This record gives sequence, C-alpha cells and structure tokens, in this order.
Amino acid sequence: MTHRDNINEYILDAVTSNWEEPALTDFNGVSYSYRDIARKISKLHILYERCGLKPGDKVALCGKNSSNWTVVFFASMTYGVINVPILSEFKPDSIHNLVNHSECKLIFADESIWENLDPSAMHNIMGALSLRDYSLLLSRVDALVDARAHLNEYFGKKYPERFLPSDFTVYKEKPEEVCLINYTSGSTGFSKGVMLSYRSMWSNLQFCLDHIDFLKAGDGIISMLPMAHMYGLMVEIIFPFIRGCHIHFLTRTPSPRVITEAFAKVHPKLIVSVPLIIEKIIKTKVFPLLEKPLMKILMRVPFVDDRLLARIKSQLEITFGGQLHEMIIGGAKLNKDVELFLRRIGFPFTVGYGMTECAPLISYCSHEEMRPGSCGKVVDRMELHIDSPDPRTVPGVLYTKGDNVMKGYYKNPDATRSELSDDGWLCTGDIGVLDEDGFLYLRGRDKNMILGPSGQNIYPEEIEQILDNMAYVSESLVISEDGRLVALIYPDYELAARESISMEDLEQQMSENITTVNKEVPSYSKIASFKLMSEEFEKTPKRSIKRYLYQHKY
Repeated sequence: MTHRDNINEYILDAVTSNWEEPALTDFNGVSYSYRDIARKISKLHILYERCGLKPGDKVALCGKNSSNWTVVFFASMTYGVINVPILSEFKPDSIHNLVNHSECKLIFADESIWENLDPSAMHNIMGALSLRDYSLLLSRVDALVDARAHLNEYFGKKYPERFLPSDFTVYKEKPEEVCLINYTSGSTGFSKGVMLSYRSMWSNLQFCLDHIDFLKAGDGIISMLPMAHMYGLMVEIIFPFIRGCHIHFLTRTPSPRVITEAFAKVHPKLIVSVPLIIEKIIKTKVFPLLEKPLMKILMRVPFVDDRLLARIKSQLEITFGGQLHEMIIGGAKLNKDVELFLRRIGFPFTVGYGMTECAPLISYCSHEEMRPGSCGKVVDRMELHIDSPDPRTVPGVLYTKGDNVMKGYYKNPDATRSELSDDGWLCTGDIGVLDEDGFLYLRGRDKNMILGPSGQNIYPEEIEQILDNMAYVSESLVISEDGRLVALIYPDYELAARESISMEDLEQQMSENITTVNKEVPSYSKIASFKLMSEEFEKTPKRSIKRYLYQHKY
C-alpha cells in the first residue's frame, strides 16, 4: 500500500484499488461493493453541494451500526464537512442538545430514532434524512427538497458516461482542520464535544496500517462496537476499510447467538472487543467446567492438564470463527483471572488503551509482545509522562502528548484548559506506572480514586476486581459513604435461581465474600458494608459503569 500523508487520499486509494470487491454488508442484509460506496458518496457530495454545505459545516449521524451510516461518514469526511456522530442510545433531549450545540446543518437518523425527536427543538438544521434509504424526513429549505428529488438526475448529468474509478474525488484536507466532533458519554458526567483533526485521525490510521499488518484486502471483519464511539469507528471501520476489507455490521444489539453466528460466517482474523464480551464467555462457559470435581483432579495431572487446556483453546478459537489472529481488547480493564487464564492457554489477545480525546489510541502492542497486566507501549507519534517521583514504582497521573491528541472541547475553553496544557500535554485522568521497557500499567481513574481516612489513595477498581470474582457476584461498585467504603453488588440472580439459592442464602454468601475480600486488601481499603442491587448498573456504550450516578445515591 502506498504511504499517504492524509486520510482522504487513503480513502481514495481504498475505493479505487478495490473497486469491484465487497466493502460493506449489513449482517443477513444488504451488501455493497467499493464501487457502490463510491457512487453513494459522490451522490451525497452532490446533495451537500446543492444544499450549499461548505467544508467546516457540520452533519449529525444518529443511528445503529449499518452500511449506510458508514457511507454518510465517509461522504462527509471526503467533502470536508465535520461529522458529529451521536450515540443512538441517547435520549431525545440529549440528541436535541448535541445537534444544537454543534450547530449541525443536517442530521441523518434511523427512522425509529427520528420519530421520537422534536424537529422544533433543533432550530439550526435545514433538514433530516433517513439512514435507511436517505429519503427526506424533514426539509426547511427548497434546495434540499430539490436536491433529494433530482439526485439521480444531477448525478447522471455530472457523470454522463459510466461512473469510473477516476471519477471518484475527495476533499484535500489540511491536517489541523477539524474532521469530527465526538461527544463523550463517559462515566464521569456530562458530555463534552471532542474536536478531532484530520491529523489525529490520520495518525491513528497510520499506526494501525503499520502495526496491524496481518489484516489484508478481502479479509472479513465484524463491526460490534458502537460506530459513534472512537474505538469502534477507528479500529473496526476506518482502518479495515482503508485496508480493503469486507466489513459486516451487526445492525441489532449483538446477542451472544448473533455474535457466534457472525463469527462462524465471517471467520475474522481480527476481533475488536470490550472486556465484557470475552469475560462473559470465559466466566459462563469455561470457568464452571474447570470447577467440576473431575476436571479439578485432571488439571493436576501433568501432561493431561496441557491437553485439556489445548482442547479448551481449540474450542474457543472455533467459537471466534476459527481464523482469529488477534483479539484487541480495550475500553476498560480486563478481569485479572480471565487475563491469566487466556495467557495460560496461549489465546492470541492483547489489551490496548486509549480515549476519545486521542482518536483513540494511546498504547498498544501485539499479543506476541504483550506483558501480563499491561496495556502495551505508547503508539507512534505520541509521548507518555507519569506525574510521579518514580514512574516505575509509584503510580501517578498519566499525561500524553502528540499527533493523536484532540484540538480541544468544542465551545468549551474552560474544559479544554483544565485537560490540555498550552504546550500540548493532555491529562488523561488515569493513574499508572511505566516499566523500564516502556510498558504501561494502569491502576485506575484519578477521578475515581478515594482518599482513605489517613490520606491513603484507594483505587476502587482494584477492590472491585477481587469482589467480581467471588461466588454469585455479577458486577460490583465500591463507593465512599460518610468516610466508609460501601460495596454495591449486582448478584448473578440467574445462577442463584438455577441453583435454588434463596435471597437469605445469597445475602449470607455476599457477607462471606466481603469477609474474604477484606482479608486480601489493606486495612484502609476494607469494605464496611454492602448493598444488593436489583438491576444491572447503568453503563456507557463501551460498557463502563456510570460511577457518578451511584456515588451519592446510597
């Protein structure tokens, strides 16, 4: 692949080099070749032009993962229009606010989302189009009505002969121009509009092209993560598209059955995941098997244990399609016991680290290089700094600087100043250490850190990791209440019901769990009490618990 210094030229190369090859498929639905994508992008360019949109104007995208969502995204990027992806899970009021705050001129939305929105609450938009077929949902200007009604006619006039690869054109961007505004929905509070430049997008893409080199043109990949989130957008969509891959979208919420079916059909070499997916498979299918009395005995027998583990690994590989070269896990910390087990069987996974403000990559390394508990080394064109007297042994707040870093928060200079220094260092809000070889180990979120009774730093994630491995615990959250640590626990009610465990026995089991945890943590990190939750914790799209919702609730 020819090296390019900007992302739009990479898109141009990908489309023209793979013209007749399959590009995007809605799983068990419509499928498009790279030529089809080029035609659709070029038609949207005409629509934008006829409506008077100019580079720097903004277009909102709000829908579930789909081929048509991706077409709009690439159409806007290659026209110079700023994409504003909005998570489909957001409530109508939030969508209204983000469309207005970003001053979008158009919105593309799923019809199921649009029917719950109030057009009068979005005063800046000239219109709305359906992500199903780009039909008009709303128009406030005649130019949009005319452009949509006569789009095929205008396309035919512009390209009177056959539409050829040489007819496909892209906007020549400047590196520092804003490419997209991504509104965070993180676990620390109200969303902020992260302004990402073409430079930061290109730098992330270039790293993937240089270091995830086993993915080739024609390979299949499955899009499971929300495309309005930078992790899924960059590593599951932009990078594979530029490689010339065939991307399959799980257009519905990815249930285990649908995911397994997709893996069996696509046979992906690369899987991009959050910890929850792999943890659920290991904790529900593998760990219970290893706890059976006979298995416990066999696992102590030399050579037999290796054969059993090899069989488990083989079955896991079949579950993931049989051709997996690497699984990249990011978005949250991987459960320690699950990580140790995956390493023991030689499963090809690695743990990366990033954030929306870095579009998103900060650290990564291949599964061959990866060290237990680490999330890799700093990526190309980026630097790391730990604010600590000894970054190797004393955890400190992590700062990063380089080409991936955002330009700032849209229309929020105060938030920008609080996170981004004048000389370009971004405060990640995470706490960690760097070993002598440059491997990064995260200890927790700076904002989640609890100050102990004598000034000790308590990292609730470390306590939760122990508690989450206890009997009948599905997930937990440790909060500070009146200077005492309280564990909020959502039990595995399904397992308890299957095993006929009463609520009284479940409470007793949790009490025993807390006693066990308190033996493993320092005295200042002991849990004083616990509360059983009736429902799962509310989560962000990348499955992080929205901690701020619970800190002062109980």
